[in-house]
Amino acid sequence: MNTINALKKIKKQLHESGFKLTPQREATLQVLLENEKDHLSAEEIFFFVKRKSPEIGLATVYRTLEILTEINVLDKVSFNDGVARYDLRKEGAKHFHHHLLCLECGNIEEIEEDLLGAVEEIVESNYHFLVKDHRLTFHGICQNCQKKALAEQNAVTQQTNN
Repeated sequence: MNTINALKKIKKQLHESGFKLTPQREATLQVLLENEKDHLSAEEIFFFVKRKSPEIGLATVYRTLEILTEINVLDKVSFNDGVARYDLRKEGAKHFHHHLLCLECGNIEEIEEDLLGAVEEIVESNYHFLVKDHRLTFHGICQNCQKKALAEQNAVTQQTNN
């Protein structure tokens, strides 16, 4: 979805929730939309927003992020680095999307498919628990790091054999 359409939809969500799309919120949203795949922290978002609008303070960015999280425009995520990061919720998504977190390089990939439908049904029927959302992060080694480790292992084996 392009940035203009996304901003229009988010503006509508804000208005329906009793908020306005202020210039500060718009600048924050533009940074989030431009860096959608990056899972930025509040401080990183502030750094980018400050370039566009030098008058904006960190507290304003934090408030904006909290509002956008509250109205389900953003999801607040935490990986293994102890830093809260923000992720735009995909339009029409019933649930938060899943992530693959590489323990070697720290790369984060997204899985758009909802992989837990059957698990939710089991939880709801066996535990009488109404699931509203779920979050799943797979921790492992990405394909690039696996290839790199294999190449290093092959190099060591080759040196040993020579």
